[in-house]
Amino acid sequence: MNKNYALYYLLLLSLLTLFGCNTDKKDVVKPNILFVSIDDLRPTLGAYGDATAITPNIDQLAAEGMTFRQTFTQVAVCAPSRASLMTGLRPDSTRVWHLGDKFRDINPNTVTMPQYFSKFGYHTVNIGKIFHNYMPDSISWDEPDLRPAQYLRPDWLKRDGETFYISEEVNHSQALKRDSLLALRPVRYADGWNTGPAWEAAAVHDTLYYDGAQTELAKRTLTRLAKNDKPFYMGLGYFRPHLPFTAPKKYWDLYDPEKIPLAANKNVPENAPSHTMNSMYELRHYDGFNQIGHPQSSYRMSEDTSRILKHGYYASVSYVDALLGNLISHMKEIGIYENTIIIIWGDHGWKLGDHNSWGKMTNYNIDLQVPMIIRYPNQENRGAQTFEITELIDMFPSLCELAGIEVPDYLQGTSFVPLIKDPKRVWKEAAFSQFHRRPRQSADGNRYMGYSINTKKYHYIEWYTWDPKTGTRGELKNRELFDRENDPNEMVNIVAEQTLIKVVKGLSEQLIGGWQKAKP
Repeated sequence: MNKNYALYYLLLLSLLTLFGCNTDKKDVVKPNILFVSIDDLRPTLGAYGDATAITPNIDQLAAEGMTFRQTFTQVAVCAPSRASLMTGLRPDSTRVWHLGDKFRDINPNTVTMPQYFSKFGYHTVNIGKIFHNYMPDSISWDEPDLRPAQYLRPDWLKRDGETFYISEEVNHSQALKRDSLLALRPVRYADGWNTGPAWEAAAVHDTLYYDGAQTELAKRTLTRLAKNDKPFYMGLGYFRPHLPFTAPKKYWDLYDPEKIPLAANKNVPENAPSHTMNSMYELRHYDGFNQIGHPQSSYRMSEDTSRILKHGYYASVSYVDALLGNLISHMKEIGIYENTIIIIWGDHGWKLGDHNSWGKMTNYNIDLQVPMIIRYPNQENRGAQTFEITELIDMFPSLCELAGIEVPDYLQGTSFVPLIKDPKRVWKEAAFSQFHRRPRQSADGNRYMGYSINTKKYHYIEWYTWDPKTGTRGELKNRELFDRENDPNEMVNIVAEQTLIKVVKGLSEQLIGGWQKAKP
């Protein structure tokens, strides 16, 4: 071999080695994460078998990913649910039991999911409702609480994205009501803006409502993040279908309200305890609903009003579906779709006339069951679904595993990645939830904590007296039991049936044994 040829050979070998190293480096680039919350979303989606819902974009994502058909929230109300899933700790550990509790005040050293991902090189960004409303928890994000420029007015900084209307008449009325409310008490939920009609169907472009405007912001932000050399974790929280049901008219026009079926379980469950239902105070804030009765009373909503409310909910879901389709198309255009983990979830369910109620805030499965869909790079079993039990608290460890980072050993959920790889494998024995029933919302005027366990066969609930100062339960007051196979709409509490004494005893022991003993 002559000298020149040897030098050429060595140079070529060096270039091939360098090229190979670069290839290896690209192979281990961490995936981006798009973490999408859809507020108050029950499984009202085509992918979950809802024949009425028009949700082609979420259904398509499900066809490319994994759909979890038996996912349960830990608490059926926003702040406790989100505090739990974002910290990976259950409510009795976060001590966030109702809307007014703030996890960062309770434990300032809490490490949230985006905080944890930041430690492993992720650039974290928050748009919309990930934590509860205007509590963006700036410590958690490199870029916290991004908002569309038109909503950055100083007097709107504590206002929720769900409270905006198109109508100028409504906007004027809202401002007057807010001034009156703040004069009585200056610190209020949604900064006093949560008044107005319960629905609106304006013939406007998608971007003129808040969720549409923040989707445009998300697209611009993703374009910017795509140019960085760090993976991103974006929390994108949609406000619809939370009340009020405000969405562009074209999404209302997708549905014939006469063909939207009304609730199959219109009554409070037979043999239910007197404190099991919430008072519907959330709906009562809206025009025309100030005098609605408690579900555990003789009150019944008219069919016409029920149809409008349910129509508005479905229209709002279709609106968010269209926005997500727009966002995903943009991700494909800028070349980040294939290397992004996309997970979509609802923080709790929502009663649409079920159990004579409108809203969440119970231990019934209409409020506890939620959608959860994931798609990620190089995923096995695309388009699969599983009916094995999962929980929202499982998202934290699962995303860690998919991103290839260490799973914290203190998390109280279980990674569902093995379940994606084998959707038919035996998984969790049960899901655990709870709800703090406060005296003002209880039909009997007393305070309780209800603990819930869902197995594949049964849903069992125990209600205890509760000391809110110490966060401890007292005397067992009531029990509920539902046969999930034969009574999926939870119409009859069968806990007193003599033939089920052993079943109740076993479920009670399983509930006391807790989530650790139900792990796969």
